[in-house]
Amino acid sequence: MTTILLAEDNEVVREMLGERLKLHGFNVITVGNGLEALEFVRQQFPDLIMLDMSMPVMDGWRTARALEEDPLTRNIPVIAVTAHALIGDRQKAIQAGCDVYVTKPVDFPNLLRKIEELLGTDPQE
Repeated sequence: MTTILLAEDNEVVREMLGERLKLHGFNVITVGNGLEALEFVRQQFPDLIMLDMSMPVMDGWRTARALEEDPLTRNIPVIAVTAHALIGDRQKAIQAGCDVYVTKPVDFPNLLRKIEELLGTDPQE
């Protein structure tokens, strides 16, 4: 089963998005900030990471850079999930180490397509 780490500080968004992903066959682990995400990733390597870019303690920008700089985690696909939708935010996320950038509110069918593209698999496998 594909494991997704969802780092999102908003509890409602975290629960809603996490439950929708679970309904599509993913094992979803949730954390509330980037530091918790890094701690989890360094102990258990998820198949994919979804990062809110604006979180307390350690934001998604710093978390993505830390993941990209670590040879053990740089190959884990990262999706930036953010309300930052200004010109240049997409490029900033990619430069930080994210592979895909999606904006909130999340277009869930599009998110599923992006996940499947990054993993090259069906979540039910």
